[in-house]
Amino acid sequence: MTLRLGRRFWIAATTAVVVVTGFVVARNTVHAVKIKRQIGALERERRQYLDRIRDDSVLIERLRYDDYLEEYARERYHMQRRDEEVFLIEED
Repeated sequence: MTLRLGRRFWIAATTAVVVVTGFVVARNTVHAVKIKRQIGALERERRQYLDRIRDDSVLIERLRYDDYLEEYARERYHMQRRDEEVFLIEED
């Protein structure tokens, strides 16, 4: 009788350990998948910012030259010289 009771205890204890281990492994797997998704999103965001920094650096380098600065100001901010008429043609 005691042998059977001891055997049942160890079977129940082993089953409990296996169930808890399975739960922990499943939870960690779900957590790892979420973290990989976050890493992917952050990598895409990082690439976007690096591209933006590269584009802005090129723009800053170009703006050091007066010719490009004038062209940029005219196109972007619709600036004009005195006694000059500018006609804006907007394309749809």
